[in-house]
Parts: sequence; structure tokens; C-alpha cells
Amino acid sequence: STWPGWITLTVIMVMETMGYFFIRKMMLVKYSYAFIAMPGGFGTMDEVFECLTLIQTGKIKDFPMVFMGKDYWEPLLGFIKDTLLKEQTIDKDDFDKLIVSDSPEEVVEKIRDVAMKRFGVSYGKKYKPRWYLGEWG
Repeated sequence: STWPGWITLTVIMVMETMGYFFIRKMMLVKYSYAFIAMPGGFGTMDEVFECLTLIQTGKIKDFPMVFMGKDYWEPLLGFIKDTLLKEQTIDKDDFDKLIVSDSPEEVVEKIRDVAMKRFGVSYGKKYKPRWYLGEWG
């Protein structure tokens, strides 16, 4: 499903076949400034909880974890809040870090703020694509 007011984003994506899931997950974390979870199935849940675990344990810091589609994620987030938080298997800070939105503009703003402050990303000069990174011009 789509959300009203979708904005067009330019996304550069490198398609790579990987023999092992752990390599895929490592690449996901290594080259990310944030994690955005769209509605999905078991694979999405696996990656969401992998990322949440890395954030919770401090292996990665200051990474926004975004859930796009409030209605879709509400049951899962309700379980996390009403069960995990209540049973104290996660801290309130863990839950408060989650971003849930239907607004791409809001998400882009939050990610941009973190990427610029934490990682030094800027609107600097455009770099030349590198073939060995799978970037095409």
C-alpha cells in the first residue's frame, strides 16, 4: 500500500548476490545511516530485530530505527511496549528511540539530522562513481 503525499526519493542501490545472510546483514549495517522498515514478512522481521539488538547492545550507536506505516506496525510495537517493556526485558530508552511514521518528509528530516550531526554527512561535492564498489555513473 502507499501513503498519501509520497515524495520521490532518489535511491542508489547496488544489487549483490551474497551466499550467506550474515554478510548481507553486515553490509546492511556497515553502509547505513539509519534503518527504515517497510511492511514485510519474516525476512523483514529478522532484519528489524537484528538491527534493534545491535542498537540495544551498543554495537551501533545513534542509528534511527524507522517503521513506515503506523497501522501496519502498531500490533508489533504494542507487543514490544505492553510485553517486553512491561516485563523489563528492554529499557524504556530502547523503545523511545523508535520512530514510527506515515510521513516520508518527517523520516527524511530525522535521518538527515542524525547523518549530518553524527556521521558528518554534508551536501558537499559529488564524488566520482567507483566501479569496484559497484557504482555506475
